[in-house]
Amino acid sequence: MAYRKLGRDNKHRRAMLANLTKHVIMNESIETTETRAKEVRKFVDKMITYAKKGDLVSRRKAYAFLHNDKEVVEKLFNDLAKRYEGRNGGYTRIIKLQERKGDDALVVILELV
Repeated sequence: MAYRKLGRDNKHRRAMLANLTKHVIMNESIETTETRAKEVRKFVDKMITYAKKGDLVSRRKAYAFLHNDKEVVEKLFNDLAKRYEGRNGGYTRIIKLQERKGDDALVVILELV
């Protein structure tokens, strides 16, 4: 599976993706660059799929990826799993905004549908 390195080493990249995933789950939208949003979308969809399964193994996998953040995992399994139980994937949307002034990177909003 091909992935974006985002100019970081492995540990920094995983931590950044986990933190962005936590923010999307808690706030239900974030504003970031397009490449980060496309990469984070994979992990948000995976976490919601784990929540829909709802078994112990899925809960432990979510805790492991989300750095044992109880508040995020509880919202994921209690609220978002119920919201998306009739939906088969496609839990996020990307809305393009404008280019950032400093480095001309495309800024987007990543939000839950």
